[in-house]
Amino acid sequence: LSLSLSLSLSLPLHFISPTSAPTPMADTSIGGALVPSVKADSEAAAEDTMEEEVSAGGKVSGAGCSGNNEVDRDLVCPICMQVMKDAFLTACGHSYCYMCLATHLRNKNDCPSCGRYLTLNLIFPNFAVDKLLKKISHRQFTNNASYTEQLRQALSRQDCEISVKELDSLLCLLAKKKQKMEQEEAETNLKILLEFLVCLRKKKLEMLDEIQKDLQYIKEDINAVQKHKLELFNVSDRCMLRSKAANDIARRGVWRPVARPDDCSTPEPITTGNQLEGEGNENAPVWCQALSENDVHVKSESQHLAHSERFMARKRQIQEQFNDLQECYLHKRRQWAKQAHELEARNLNDEGSSYYHGSLEDFQSVLSTVTRYSQLRVISELRHGDVFHSLNIVSSIEFDRDDELFATAGVSRQIKVFELSSVMNEPAQVHCAVVDIATRSKLSCLSWSKYTKHYIASSDYDGIVTVWDITTRQSVGEYEEHEKRAWSVDFSRTEPSLLLSGGDDCKVKVWCTKQEDSVLSINMNANICSVKFNPGSSMHVAVGSADHHIHYYDLRNVSQPLHVFSGHRKAVSYVKFLSSHELASASTDSTLRLWDVKENLPVRIYRGHMNEKNFVGLTANSEYLSCGSETNEVFVYHKAISKPVARYRFSTSELDEVDEDRGSFISAVCWKSDSPIILAANSQGSIRVLALAP
Repeated sequence: LSLSLSLSLSLPLHFISPTSAPTPMADTSIGGALVPSVKADSEAAAEDTMEEEVSAGGKVSGAGCSGNNEVDRDLVCPICMQVMKDAFLTACGHSYCYMCLATHLRNKNDCPSCGRYLTLNLIFPNFAVDKLLKKISHRQFTNNASYTEQLRQALSRQDCEISVKELDSLLCLLAKKKQKMEQEEAETNLKILLEFLVCLRKKKLEMLDEIQKDLQYIKEDINAVQKHKLELFNVSDRCMLRSKAANDIARRGVWRPVARPDDCSTPEPITTGNQLEGEGNENAPVWCQALSENDVHVKSESQHLAHSERFMARKRQIQEQFNDLQECYLHKRRQWAKQAHELEARNLNDEGSSYYHGSLEDFQSVLSTVTRYSQLRVISELRHGDVFHSLNIVSSIEFDRDDELFATAGVSRQIKVFELSSVMNEPAQVHCAVVDIATRSKLSCLSWSKYTKHYIASSDYDGIVTVWDITTRQSVGEYEEHEKRAWSVDFSRTEPSLLLSGGDDCKVKVWCTKQEDSVLSINMNANICSVKFNPGSSMHVAVGSADHHIHYYDLRNVSQPLHVFSGHRKAVSYVKFLSSHELASASTDSTLRLWDVKENLPVRIYRGHMNEKNFVGLTANSEYLSCGSETNEVFVYHKAISKPVARYRFSTSELDEVDEDRGSFISAVCWKSDSPIILAANSQGSIRVLALAP
């Protein structure tokens, strides 16, 4: 027993033996990452290392207890693998936590380390190890505890002897320290507050400067508009004076006495009002058959009332779209002012330039078009298929080159061509297609040739791109290189023989109608939903992809796109050009976006419709964009305004409840060039001719 105690007392005094010095980088953690170890050059270094490792955590894994540090093995219980608590020593010289060892000996009567016979009577407290652990714990507390905790700990000790005088001195010192800290904290808070106020003042002054500039712009433009209005009023006033003078002359001519043929000295008697109007007097002169002054006055009042109502409606439109209109005006005005300043700096400013500058005219055009229309009205309606047939979804609807014919196609495996004038002028019951072409597969997209009026291209679910002649109802070319469904097809506006297509095989194909094979192929990493030629160039194409991006390519070098437009959060379902530098895109993230392909910049985001999973159509002209919605509505946006300016909800009197149950949605839309007429079709095969109206 005395030998065992002496061994246990000697263990904590020798932290590491010369033969057990660790090799750097020799140990790894359980996770596999290399953990550099610290080489112990002396007993003090070993003790510091041991204390740091013990203080780092109570639990030590088997990997952490490898031969790097023998002290770890001495202080860690072999049973629970944690730093020992209430260390007890066995007769064979091994130390354990008392609770761990007692629990073990209730089940077995042997030493967990060497297997020798052992009972509770043969274990003894290991005071040396406990003392060392307490020392390490105290040192750890001293190193990690705050000064307040250390002071509190020192004062709470029972053996702490401090006099009242010393305590008063300490309290005085603490009071001074507190006062100094409070003063420093107050000074710091004041500095922070001052910094904030200075920064706020600077920003507000910048805003004030910008507002003052904007107010100056607005003042100049108000003066310009008033001056322009005065000029128009003067012109109108002169016209009115001329008209009034002419009416006075005519009136004096009417009441002037007219000599009779048989008696020149006798004036013709004055006729009554009814006689002037020719009522009851068949022989009344022609000059007497005129409207009375009361009728003219009533007509003028009614015209004025109608004009006033239109003005109030447009004024309401301004209030509804005020924020977007304000942003549009200030953007254009600041741009114009910047350009004028640059010209003035280069002495190129035209002194004779009109006060009614370009940005004001541009904004007036935007304001006029935005407030001109507020709703969509139905002009005519027709059906694409059988009312009771479930496969009536119209996937595509397109006008021909001259906007005289329009074609529809969808899952019904038919291309139907209608004459617009007949659809608009005849009753709904007699609308018949002038051309009906049956196809082998469901159709996804149509595109009319911009040069050959009777040629139209289609893409289908089998991946086949077909060019049809609607006069013969026969195909004039079939292109079958797509391996999966082809979603989109487009004829070039500048090169009559070029076609573009894209599909689920992640490939964009460029075709020439003069040869069977594709002339170019672009391999991409995601499904292609839409492709479109730039209307001003047959070498530039836009590709809408399921990777949430729009890829803009130059076909002369397809190794990489000219630019990738990013912003949509889901698949890009459609791309359409408004002009050679303006590109619109639609996505299933329920937004439309406008891009500048010349400057490679985003321009505007349009929100209001709902589109999360279906192809709902997209169409655009020079001023407006329109798309469908999964709420069975058509939405119209002005390109300068983010909110819709008009909307129309499809409703079929016969099938209202059925439509609601089936979850109908708009599936295709198409503008008639730059007119206010738009075609729209929904998933039930209903096609309507709509027109923008005040």
